[in-house]
Amino acid sequence: MYKQFLSLKNKPVTWTKFNRKGYAIFMSLGKEIKIGVLAASTLMFANPEAISAQTTKTDDKKVDKVMNLEDVEVTATRVTLKMNQTARIVNVITKEQITESPAQTVNDLLKYEAGVDVRQRGPFGIQTDISINGGTHDQIVILINGVYFSSPHTGHLAADFPITIDDIDHIEILEGAASRVYGTSAFSGAINIVTKAKRENSINLTLQGGSYGTLGADASVSLNTNKVSNSVSASFNRSDGGTQNSDFEKYTAFYQGNTNGNKLADFKWQLGMSRMNYGANTFYSGKYPDQHESDRKYSAAIQAETKGTVKIMPTIYFSRSLDHYQLIKGTNTGENFHLTDVYGASVNTQFKWNNMVTSAGADFRNEGILSTALGKPLSEELYVKVRHHKGLTYNKKDNRTNICYFLEHDIILDKWTMSAGVMANMNTGLDYRYRLYPGFDISYRPNAFWKIYAAWNTAQRMPTFTDLYYKSPTQEGNQGLKPEKTQEFNVGADFNNGTFRFAARGFYRKQKNMIDWILYPADSINNYTTYHAANFKINNMGVEVNSAVNLKKLANGKGPLEKLTVNYAYIYQDRKDDIEIYASSYALDYLRHKFNATLSMNLVSKLKAQISYRWQKRMGSYIKYITEEGSNNMTAQNCRYKPYGLIDMRLKWDENKYTIFLDANNITSYTYYDIGNVKQPGLWIMGGIKLNMGI
Repeated sequence: MYKQFLSLKNKPVTWTKFNRKGYAIFMSLGKEIKIGVLAASTLMFANPEAISAQTTKTDDKKVDKVMNLEDVEVTATRVTLKMNQTARIVNVITKEQITESPAQTVNDLLKYEAGVDVRQRGPFGIQTDISINGGTHDQIVILINGVYFSSPHTGHLAADFPITIDDIDHIEILEGAASRVYGTSAFSGAINIVTKAKRENSINLTLQGGSYGTLGADASVSLNTNKVSNSVSASFNRSDGGTQNSDFEKYTAFYQGNTNGNKLADFKWQLGMSRMNYGANTFYSGKYPDQHESDRKYSAAIQAETKGTVKIMPTIYFSRSLDHYQLIKGTNTGENFHLTDVYGASVNTQFKWNNMVTSAGADFRNEGILSTALGKPLSEELYVKVRHHKGLTYNKKDNRTNICYFLEHDIILDKWTMSAGVMANMNTGLDYRYRLYPGFDISYRPNAFWKIYAAWNTAQRMPTFTDLYYKSPTQEGNQGLKPEKTQEFNVGADFNNGTFRFAARGFYRKQKNMIDWILYPADSINNYTTYHAANFKINNMGVEVNSAVNLKKLANGKGPLEKLTVNYAYIYQDRKDDIEIYASSYALDYLRHKFNATLSMNLVSKLKAQISYRWQKRMGSYIKYITEEGSNNMTAQNCRYKPYGLIDMRLKWDENKYTIFLDANNITSYTYYDIGNVKQPGLWIMGGIKLNMGI
């Protein structure tokens, strides 16, 4: 669409409705503008028909023009750009995909993305590790509405989201090093969950139940005035679990609000809470199958955006995580407690002039932990009581401050987008020296159908507190760990003519000081029980192909078939050191192959169906512990991961005020492992009803 803004001078240009204010609005000065409403989602692969021929009238003559309607904005640089303008690998899970998918949580939605690896120890987002393009779960930044949500304690707890799946408008997945956009920790990518900013006045209720004693209820209320929009949601889910020691209870609550029509600035704010208790089957070691976790997380943020040629966008945020871990459930064996606080403030300033935008900003973030296991020992007079656990105290502590300064310049022309920027970063956990992390992106749009792009970016990631300090009978942290560093190259091409969509991307990530928990061959004398946190050197490279076809348009609206999407990702690792490693917990257990296919259908009347197939092959191995018959002795066996394929399905009947759905996951009840020793459930069936009651 943006192409038309410059090429159709003095002719009417049709805009569609976007979720946030458009950066390109200043480019429309002096032109006749028509405002239209786009009824269907136009993001990425979700709805290929969104690129279509638009008809406008000029001098009473109809002129057909093919216009690119990928105008929903994403944050792939310091400037928010439309999808077709970006020069980075950005995938978006749309509102349409979310409602049609047989997914119960954010984590389930991410499973169908080619470049994303989701490793679960339990259903409903319990104990989930999320990574991008062969990285680890600690190497991505997770955000809610652009607000930092990741934990410096450990990436294992990063997916404790306070939101329900019905709160989400769309999810942005930025693949590749992104430090100059999201700061440190965005080593291999970032995931930004964007919630529904404004809803109609309504009360919504979801009730569901299914296999293994699973029950759930979600409720939300939206109230709007001329000046303020508010919405609040809450949920409860519980299950006996589909495998040994995978039972759980999960509570969430989320409130958000935003101002409407303020002449000087827009404001928005959010509060979140999540609480989970669950059987942590073999969480840190397959040798102990009866582990248990209790996690709570509280978060708050307020954001603003001024109006005018110069925009100032400040954000203030805070989050607190409390974690209670037991190596053996119901005992104090290997028990520890952690309290992690993260607070920060950032500001991004943008100045628009001609076809360019210059951005400058700063980000301050403090990360601190009180713990019974992680950190530096405290003197006894500084011990802090563990609330609700009489006689227990936090006797260890660590704290670090991260400061970043950003500068970026973007040029947006008729057929070109160019973005160059740099981040200067200092972290007190390393030293007080500033280091520079630059990046450059470029895209070329030869016509309304094609986009070709390339990017080079750099990143750094500090070790988590778990990487540095954790010590147990099966784990040994390393206070001498160095920060991970990378530089990454990306190239790609996208094509979309309204019926067919195709995108091919490639990346090469040159890395050093990679952090992983590994077993050395010498650990065999202890029956392979101790994993060590260590640095090593390894490079990742891979390709990703995404395609979609609008079957309904191809068949001129006839037949039940609506849409087919197919994607595939291949990753290869090249180790550059001679360290002998017997087994890896994360970095070397990457997905070599991942294939997804999804078919959407309208069966009869208002009955819709979606069938998804996912096949993947994981590299690496895990240590399987076998108890000898008639004794308590255990023997260890090194096992390779086996490839597997799964079929999921959703049936949905839509009415104006309610929706009835039936989900079936792992229809063939295939036995598989995402993480060593954690057998995943077989066939899991869920059914429910969603009610939409107006106010």
